[in-house]
Amino acid sequence: MIDQPDLKELLSFAHQLADAAARQTLPLFRNLDAVDNKQAGGFDPVTEADRSAEAAMRALIESHHPSHAITGEEFDTKTGTDFEWVLDPIDGTRAFISGIPTWGTLIGLNQDGAPVLSVMDQPFTGERFFAKRDGGSFLCLHEATQAIKTRACTGLANAILATTSPDLFTGTPAEEKWLAVNAAAKLTRYGGDCYNYALLALGQLDAVVEQGLKDVDIQPLITLVEEAGGIVTDWQGGPAHQGGTVIACGDAAVHTQLLALLR
Repeated sequence: MIDQPDLKELLSFAHQLADAAARQTLPLFRNLDAVDNKQAGGFDPVTEADRSAEAAMRALIESHHPSHAITGEEFDTKTGTDFEWVLDPIDGTRAFISGIPTWGTLIGLNQDGAPVLSVMDQPFTGERFFAKRDGGSFLCLHEATQAIKTRACTGLANAILATTSPDLFTGTPAEEKWLAVNAAAKLTRYGGDCYNYALLALGQLDAVVEQGLKDVDIQPLITLVEEAGGIVTDWQGGPAHQGGTVIACGDAAVHTQLLALLR
């Protein structure tokens, strides 16, 4: 595994990537001329901001770390060494095109397939969440940085739960399981996309439950949650790196109860 001094340098570079993406996304937030649709027979929006932000990050990686692999939301995968950058230039494009500031730029770094860095940047609000393996999780807000931790929660009956939309479950084989989880939680909030995981790491939410995620949706968030003291798995309790079903919790007691309902 990479040593801490080198990981610190790569985290500094990840901040440069986030800055480059923000220079592309912010001028277009609440100022879009057009929205394209990537899905025939449905709606999967993409904008100039998505494409230009990812292109800007890719250009920096190619310039500074040309041997590194790149997996992104908008462009083809680039193969490379044991290091892989995972990019989602705008996670929450639906929020972005609606003018709601709960989207974020996701930047992750994997080594040998294991997440070691996380950045979730929300440039409109000035919040940047970041973490490195064995180095803790942090929030930088308007240039002031603080360590962040998940909070204790005795169980679902006391938990604030979040998911991006109930539509993720409606009409799927998991619908009944989701209804059971929703009924067991103290409070459920919708929307948020990647912002939910950041709020979990900050100790504001207790659990996030989703299905149908892509690898770029979750890999850049795993280190952030885990270094804050949380747990991220699939619904079987296994790795969530490849997307699909995901449970993220701040407390092991909540995670155990969710697994029992969702397995």
